This record gives sequence, C-alpha cells and structure tokens, in this order.
Amino acid sequence: MVWGGVTDNSRTNLIFIPKGVKINSETYRKLILEPEVKDAGRHLFKNQEWVFQQDSAPAHASNATQSWLRGQNIKFLPKTEWPPSSPDLNPMDYSVWGNLEKRACAKPHKSLASLLNALTREWNNIPQEDLRAVVLKFRTRIHSVVKNKGG
Repeated sequence: MVWGGVTDNSRTNLIFIPKGVKINSETYRKLILEPEVKDAGRHLFKNQEWVFQQDSAPAHASNATQSWLRGQNIKFLPKTEWPPSSPDLNPMDYSVWGNLEKRACAKPHKSLASLLNALTREWNNIPQEDLRAVVLKFRTRIHSVVKNKGG
C-alpha cells in the first residue's frame, strides 16, 4: 500500500505501508498525517491557505481522524461534504496513481525492493507541470458533478 499527495506546485514523499499493517485511524495518523500532512502548510504551501482533501476511506472519515485534523487547525473537507465512492473527483485516483503505475511497472520487477525503488524514482520524475494540470482539473470536475446533480 502506498500513500502520496500532490499540489499544483509540489508533492509529498511517497509513504509505503508495511505488509500486514491495517490502516485504521491510529495508523493513518501515525504513518501519514503526522509525518506528511501536519506541517504541509509550512513545507508545501509556504504558509499560504490550503485545504486537505482525502477520500471517504474509513480511516479518513473516522471521527478520530476528523477531530485530529481540526485539532491541528488543518482546513479539510469533512466527511459530510465528500461524496462516498467518488474516485472521479480525487486527482490521485483519476490520474496520478494510474500514470505512476504505468511508469514504474513498464518492466517487471523481481523483488519488492525493486518495485519500491521504481515507484519512488518515477514519483520524483513525474513533471510538476503534469501534476499541476491534474490538480487544476479538480475544480472543473467538481463543477461538472454539481451541474449534473451528482451524475
């Protein structure tokens, strides 16, 4: 399992979740939110205003996670404002993961280490212009869904 995040001008590190680790609210907070999201405003956005977007996975939508985000003064889309099962609205789902997989898995890997190295290398090699274009499509996609009443 892999986690990553993108903005119009940057990206997070990839975080690889060890095999067998179940992602619940606590592990999500410890492995992802605290090391990558907590200080993202300072590191990725240079203290500019930003909003954290996540999907409605149980660990993301849990009351514990939502409370933690509020407690850290991280502006985010609460679970009540995010439609369930909406991969077409998440830039990571509608574009980034598929492109990363295509790039990293162009050749077969003989080991997990080889795959992780390829993922990291290709993640860092995705042109920022490509990520920016994907992020900027988000607003258009949201407006389209609203205009079509969820369709």
